[in-house]
Amino acid sequence: MIKLPDTAAASAALGVAETYLSDAMLRHSMRVHVWGATYGAQRGLDYDAELLFVAAMFHDLSLVPVFDSHTVAFEEASGQVARVFAAGAGWSRERGERLAEVIVRHMWPDVDPADDVEGHLLSRAAAVDIVGRNVDDFTPAFRAEVLGAYPRTDLADEFLACFQAQAARKPTSSAARAVQSGLATRMAANPLDVA
Repeated sequence: MIKLPDTAAASAALGVAETYLSDAMLRHSMRVHVWGATYGAQRGLDYDAELLFVAAMFHDLSLVPVFDSHTVAFEEASGQVARVFAAGAGWSRERGERLAEVIVRHMWPDVDPADDVEGHLLSRAAAVDIVGRNVDDFTPAFRAEVLGAYPRTDLADEFLACFQAQAARKPTSSAARAVQSGLATRMAANPLDVA
C-alpha cells in the first residue's frame, strides 16, 4: 500500500485531520489519499505526493462545524483553511494557492490530468470512496486491504448528512447539486459498502 509522505507538512496535516475530523471522515481522507496515490502510481502520473496527501487531509475539513462557512461552498472553505495551513507550514504563496485549487477542484465533475494532475487524482479518489465510481481501477484484493486498514464504518450516513445540511443552507453549492442529482442513491449503491 502507498506510504504517507515523510515530510513535516504531511505529518502536521495528518495531525490537523486527526484533531478535527471524526473517525469516519479521517478514514475517508486516508482512503482518498490511498486511492489517488495508487491510481497515479499505476498510471505512471507525475504528481506531487506531499501536495496530494495534504489536499486529501483537508478536502472535507469544512464539513466540520468549526470550519463550516455559511457563505461559501465547503470545498472553497476547505481550500481557504488549507491555504492558511500552508502559510503556517512555510509553503510559498503559490504552493498554498495550488493546494486550495486542488481542493476546490475535487468537486468538479472531471479534472483533466494534463491541466491538474493532483486535482484529477483527488477528484477521482473522492468519487471512488463516496459513490464507488471507477472502483474497478483497483483489484478486489487491494480494495479489501485498504478497507481493512481504514474501515468505512458509518461514513455513508455521516457524509450524506453533511451534504444534505450543506445543500439546505447553500442551495446553489456543489453539495446541493450532488444531493439534487441523486447522491443518496449513488452512495447506497457504492460497492465499497457492500463488500
